[in-house]
Amino acid sequence: MAEKKVLMTGNEAMAEGAIRAGCTFYAGYPITPQNEIPAYMARRMPEAGGIFLQAESELAAINMVFGAAATGARAMTSSSSPGISLKQEGISYMAGAELPAVIVNVMRGGPGLGNIAPSKSDYFQATRGGGHGDYRTIVLAPASVQEAYDLMSLSFELADHYRMPVMVLGDGVLGQMMEPIVLRSRQQAAHSRPENKGWALTGCKGRKANIIKSFFIREGDLEKFNLILQKKYQEIKAKEQRWEEVFLAEAEIILVAYGLMARIAKGALKRLRQKGKKVGLIRPISLWPFPIKVFKRAMENRKPKRLLVVEMSYGQMVQDVRLAVNGRYRIDFLGRAGGGVPTEEEIIKRVIAL
Repeated sequence: MAEKKVLMTGNEAMAEGAIRAGCTFYAGYPITPQNEIPAYMARRMPEAGGIFLQAESELAAINMVFGAAATGARAMTSSSSPGISLKQEGISYMAGAELPAVIVNVMRGGPGLGNIAPSKSDYFQATRGGGHGDYRTIVLAPASVQEAYDLMSLSFELADHYRMPVMVLGDGVLGQMMEPIVLRSRQQAAHSRPENKGWALTGCKGRKANIIKSFFIREGDLEKFNLILQKKYQEIKAKEQRWEEVFLAEAEIILVAYGLMARIAKGALKRLRQKGKKVGLIRPISLWPFPIKVFKRAMENRKPKRLLVVEMSYGQMVQDVRLAVNGRYRIDFLGRAGGGVPTEEEIIKRVIAL
């Protein structure tokens, strides 16, 4: 299929991006504002030769993904904030069994059932593991419909390469908004790191049996396994940090924002620079591993006087920013949650006050 530009919502783009990345199994359960993903998958997966299952619950969906991933299939599920909470046990099991899968969270307001307005308050849940045990998931945050599409291919690539769950964090606005995007052919979208899934449960005739588990009852075995996981996570921290930077070298004030909030911050940045303000932007694309490298480089330049973190939460990513700069700079914060979205005007007013 030749490249072409089409109009899609963020939810549809993530679904199509997954299919073109080779996803062959999807299980999910309806919840607003991500319902377009299972609806799209219900139509497109059979066309693409894959399997779509609407599970009876979020718990069932994540465990279906566990089973499909164990066979070596590229498997995916999606939900929104309360639904992702229900999937946490299964995600922990998958991390413990070293199974690759992609989990999309189209975030909404919380805590509790909250509302269906956009929010970014699941940052802690995503970047700190969310379930029980010392585990991590790679977390990617798109800021446009095109990027939401593109990151699906990368997500499956990383999941397979490191044998672990990867989360893609969107929100209610990104999921519902429509933008023109370029679709690649399935061959172009395929992952670039060939994977040998010799660990998969494909039948053991002619070879030693594979065992996939997260249960280590003998004393000392679980600690040894956790050390293996930690070594893998350290490798990911070193190799998989991703970010976008704008006017960083000359910035005296650096805005830090991700996803939808970064789009709004860019609008504020443009207007501030028209006023002669030396403002830059760091947009983390990988929320875990957090892009510490770009903050270290900014500190080496010794140019910025302070940083302003803008979030659709009451202060979650700001903690990682503080760790990244290690007390070298003053960190200011602007945030709203529960469906509230900081505006360009609010950002401009705060920057001028600083």
